[in-house]
Amino acid sequence: MNRGSPGDKGSGAAENQRRLALTLVLVVIYMVAEIVGGLLTNSLALLADAGHMLSDAAALGLALFAIWFARRPPTPQHTYGYYRAEILAALINAATLVAVALYIFVAAIRRFASPPEVEGGLMLLIASGGLLVNLIGLWILRGGKDESLNIRGAWLHVLTDMFGSLQAMVAGALIWTLGWDWVDPLASILIGLLVTYSGWDLLKQSVSVLMESAPASIDVDEVRDAIISVPEVDGVHDLHIWTITSGLVALSAHVVTREDVATGPLLQKLRELLEDRFGIGHITIQIEPEGFEEGELVI
Repeated sequence: MNRGSPGDKGSGAAENQRRLALTLVLVVIYMVAEIVGGLLTNSLALLADAGHMLSDAAALGLALFAIWFARRPPTPQHTYGYYRAEILAALINAATLVAVALYIFVAAIRRFASPPEVEGGLMLLIASGGLLVNLIGLWILRGGKDESLNIRGAWLHVLTDMFGSLQAMVAGALIWTLGWDWVDPLASILIGLLVTYSGWDLLKQSVSVLMESAPASIDVDEVRDAIISVPEVDGVHDLHIWTITSGLVALSAHVVTREDVATGPLLQKLRELLEDRFGIGHITIQIEPEGFEEGELVI
C-alpha cells in the first residue's frame, strides 16, 4: 500500500511566497537605512544589525526560491519531487546565521580594545525603526513558521534581528545618556549570541531531516505497538519513519498476517490508524503472510 502523496501544498506554498516576498521588501529597505545609519553614527551594533538584516534578505530570497523549486513535479529520477529543496534552504540559512555570528564576535572583540565615539541618539532612532520593521516581518511570517522548516528558518532570522534591534536601542540610549561607548561592542556580542542560538537549533533540525531521522514528535516504538495491536497483525518489521519535508512524514513497514486475512480492509484500517493517531500521510506497507521469506514471490 502506498497511500498519501507528497500532498497538495500549493495553496499553502503560494501564501508562504506572498509572506516571504512582502517581508523581503521591508527588510531590504531598512537594511540600507541601517547601513547608512551605522556609518553616520560609527556604531558597530547598527552595522552588525544591518549585516544580520543582509543575512535576513538572503534567507528570505533563498526561502522564496526553495518554495518555487519545491513545487516542481516529480521526475523519473526524483520520484519524491523536489520537496527537500526547502530543507536545504533551511540548512543554508542556519549555516549563514552561525557565520554572521562569528563575524560579529570578531569585530566586537576588536572594538573592545579601542571603543570609538558613537552617536548614541541617532543610533537609538535608527535601531527603533529596525525594531518596527522586524515586528512587522514577524507578524507577516507567523502563519507559516509552524508548518514549514523553511519558513521557520526565515522567521528565526527576523526574530534574532528583532532582538538585535533591541540591543542596539539599549546601547544607543546608554551611549547617548551616559557616554558609555563600550556598550556598543558589548551589544554586538549579545546579538551574536542570539544569532548563534537560533542558527544552531535550526541547523540541528535541518540535518535531522536530511539524515532521515524519525521526527521528534513521533515515538517509533509507540507506532510499532499500535500496528501490532491491530488484531489481524501478527508482527511488524523493517519499520522506517522519516520526514520528506516539513509537515510531510513518511512510513514504510512490513506487516505479517495470517494467510486468511483480507488485505484490503487491513490496509484501510492501518492507514486510518497511522493518519489519525500519528499524522503520518505517506504510508507504504508490504503485507506478508506468515512463513513468508524475503526473496520469495508470493501471489
